[in-house]
Amino acid sequence: MTEVSLRNVIKRYGTQQAVHGIDLEIENGEFVVLVGPSGCGKSTTLRMIAGLEAISDGEVSIGGRVVNDLPPRERNISMVFQNYALYPHMTVRENLGFSLTIAKRPEDEIVRAVDEAAGILGLDELMDRKPAALSGGQRQRVAMGRAIVRHPDVFLFDEPLSNLDAKLRSQMRVEIKKLHQKVDSTIIYVTHDQVEAMTLADRIVLMRDGRIEQVGTPLQLFEQPVNIFVAGFIGSPPMNQLAGTVEGDAISLGEVYVPIPSSVRGQLSNGQKVIFGFRADNLTPVGHGLREKGETTQLDLRVHLTEPLGTETLLFATLAGAEIQGKMLNPRPVAPGEDLTFNLMLDRCHVFDAATGNAIGRT
Repeated sequence: MTEVSLRNVIKRYGTQQAVHGIDLEIENGEFVVLVGPSGCGKSTTLRMIAGLEAISDGEVSIGGRVVNDLPPRERNISMVFQNYALYPHMTVRENLGFSLTIAKRPEDEIVRAVDEAAGILGLDELMDRKPAALSGGQRQRVAMGRAIVRHPDVFLFDEPLSNLDAKLRSQMRVEIKKLHQKVDSTIIYVTHDQVEAMTLADRIVLMRDGRIEQVGTPLQLFEQPVNIFVAGFIGSPPMNQLAGTVEGDAISLGEVYVPIPSSVRGQLSNGQKVIFGFRADNLTPVGHGLREKGETTQLDLRVHLTEPLGTETLLFATLAGAEIQGKMLNPRPVAPGEDLTFNLMLDRCHVFDAATGNAIGRT
């Protein structure tokens, strides 16, 4: 069983602390994605697990064994980098088997492992080509294959798709998901792209400024963000967030009042400053949403911009002096300046304390 455990892991560079006491338990066979903005400490954390960065304090264990002082080659991990790191003078076959050749494994074992990896990743017809003759997606598959041949306990991916175009990134996400199903190994994956995190992860670890903000399934982070940072980072388009004030049984958003959602009723005080959040999916024109009943309120808004996406259209309007986005399903043409009545699903809305940024009523 190959669990990965981080206990109060700290990384310092001189007087500057890049990672602040991270605690994280990753289960055997789990696909965990570390995500967050640039500089949040996610790649540094991955490199400490790999042994490429020294740990300033705390403890990292793999499979129950503390690895703080072990070099990377003794941790039985394989790492896939964003720049592929293929040897340009070697064929695909030679690249795949290189680590086993260096380790002086028997030739028949090398051939068997290379053929197995090539079969998993669909590289059979590319084995005699050199990297220069491969597309970006093919090179990344070779990089993944080179990791597979070692049969590691843990796969580490450091932003492996960042050099690919949007179409290839989408294709490679599917390839990586298939890889996890086939090899059933523990995978720790770093990205700044929340779409990658949402589509790949069993659990997401969202980081900011060297700290973990929230850990959970993609659906948990999407539906139950613990603070306004998580709410704004997870989800595309990002959650609408409006400053408001509690007034009686409503929240004042400038000149517009919305009823207090039942999820936070009794947990707010009159005059309290809050951030009122809702996603575009939960603000839909009457007759163009998933549901019309439930805990809803209606808002009359003027649309000033549309973004047609085929089966749905994003609608941009202004509320309380801020630009917000709604969504029209089964869309019809909407002209800029058109007034529409929207249903706002109150039971899907979020309320955050303006002072702390923490969610109210969702734990």
